[in-house]
Amino acid sequence: MQVRNIMSEDLIVIDKDQNVCDGLRLMKKNKISRLPVINTNKSNKKELVGIVTEKDIAIKLGSSKYGNLASSHFHMSTVMVKDILTAEEDMSVVEAANILIENNIGGMPIIDSGDIVGIVTKSDFIDTCRGKPYDKILVEEVMSTDLIAISAQDRLVHARRIILDSQIGRLLVTEKNELAGILTSKDITKALISFRKHVPDNHKQAQIKNIIVEEVMTSNVQELPTTATITESADAMLESGFNGFPVANDNGQIVGIITKSDLLSLIIELEMS
Repeated sequence: MQVRNIMSEDLIVIDKDQNVCDGLRLMKKNKISRLPVINTNKSNKKELVGIVTEKDIAIKLGSSKYGNLASSHFHMSTVMVKDILTAEEDMSVVEAANILIENNIGGMPIIDSGDIVGIVTKSDFIDTCRGKPYDKILVEEVMSTDLIAISAQDRLVHARRIILDSQIGRLLVTEKNELAGILTSKDITKALISFRKHVPDNHKQAQIKNIIVEEVMTSNVQELPTTATITESADAMLESGFNGFPVANDNGQIVGIITKSDLLSLIIELEMS
């Protein structure tokens, strides 16, 4: 199977001179988490110059480098990743999936003769998990058991640093040894946008340390049982828009987490065999 068979051709792009608020509105409206960034050159041709994700925005908004700069002043050119990995339509899905896994990215633009013609994301791959042989494989066989968790009372700046250092997109949040919620890059981005908008400049540096995870996290998180199938986990991800779920055993104890990256690794394994 080739990338052209699974890629999305309905492209949503953003200009490099638009700001992060414009980008987040586009992401929310279209239920996506990344945008190719374009520039219109002197020949009036749109050229790909970068890609931006919710995580990229969260990283830059929380950086002390940008001080008290208002969110509306963060242009795409400031937050985007400029070293873009791309694929061609005739690339095999296994090769494309390997690129995503090896570089810890969630998607990449598809290029044909220098023009961007589509985008392929982990979600496009996950759609292939809805059926045989994935309905015979259980979540407990694929899930990650190396859990990284934080307290609901931890500071948001601390949680952001863990996500950045661990190169992950979400953290489990616990309260009295029980799952209290989950913190994602999207949650952090929304909180930092609101913070920069409403807190006076002369108070920002001190008050940003007062934001705690409990105020920002997503509560009432859906859990998957260890006995759920990969098809059921793929359905849950695609229908909810979440990239991962905590996994609980029969006693209700969280014993793992299943993410799109885990499913992508499984796809590679099965396709290679």
